Amino acid sequence: MFTHYIQYLGSVFMGWGLGANDSANVFGTAVSSRMVNYRLAIVLTAAFVILGAVMDGDAGIRTLSKDLRNDTAFDSTATKADPDKAHRKALKAAIVISFAGAFAVVLLTILKMPISTSQAVVGAIAGIAILQHSLNIGSLLVIVACWVGTPIGAMFFTFIFYFIFRTLIRKIKPSVFIYDPVMSILLIVCGCYGAYALGANNVANVAAIFVGHGMLTVEEAKIFGGITIAIGVLTYAKPVMMTVGKSIVKLDAFSALICVLSQAVTVHCYAIIGVPVSTTQAVVGAVVGIGIIKGGQTINYKTLSYIWIGWLATPVAGALIAVFFYFLANLYYIPE
Repeated sequence: MFTHYIQYLGSVFMGWGLGANDSANVFGTAVSSRMVNYRLAIVLTAAFVILGAVMDGDAGIRTLSKDLRNDTAFDSTATKADPDKAHRKALKAAIVISFAGAFAVVLLTILKMPISTSQAVVGAIAGIAILQHSLNIGSLLVIVACWVGTPIGAMFFTFIFYFIFRTLIRKIKPSVFIYDPVMSILLIVCGCYGAYALGANNVANVAAIFVGHGMLTVEEAKIFGGITIAIGVLTYAKPVMMTVGKSIVKLDAFSALICVLSQAVTVHCYAIIGVPVSTTQAVVGAVVGIGIIKGGQTINYKTLSYIWIGWLATPVAGALIAVFFYFLANLYYIPE
């Protein structure tokens, strides 16, 4: 029984790393602008991550469990003559992928780097799929295109929401006694929506690989993934939270609201499409959008380049670590 649970340990670490790294971005801008209390933010994030995973996580799970890989090498029924051997092969690949992705995410989380868990998982899956000649190039290209589109889409929504909300505020002209409380409430509402979108979109990163091999049902995967992400939020979100919230562009409450809303809408759109993307990429795109609106000189390009390097390195690291782990998992001792 204990051995049965060991196989999911990599995904537990993946969920923890995702919660600690990506979920913090949902309320990072709001907390850094001191409009939302940190403890309230992480509790709400954890709750709505689970809700989003359970209610709306099916599409992303389907993409990573089936569409990215051809079934010939991964499906436990692929080898009709020896189904047990095929199942062991699929189980080994699933465990290696989950541990490789988790290792990359946890390592970079400890280094306090805002990275994409989606890229780590997809990189790990692609690395093993290449070894087993089962990579679906078309699906991989679609996912990569969505990675590129995530920060761009968030910037696009930032421009739209910024000018719409600014026009409304100028027409209403609220007093400071009304403005601050209302802004705080809106930040909380948008943050909860962002957490819901995160759970719906990123639960696939945690558990989809096991659904593809019949080790978990979709419903079990959604619950399992949502809970592990929530644990990461509650235990280790703070070290990464301020990097995006403060280091790129200093945000006031209004700008923080626009960033939270823009990243939430962007991530939810991809959840509906069924492509897991990173809230980090979305919120960075939104924050850069604010920087462009306020003038490019307000952007901290050094921090931004540091984040971009992390994004480029993450899928490569996930793939290389997965290949290395798979090589170790297939070593056999031959006595003399």
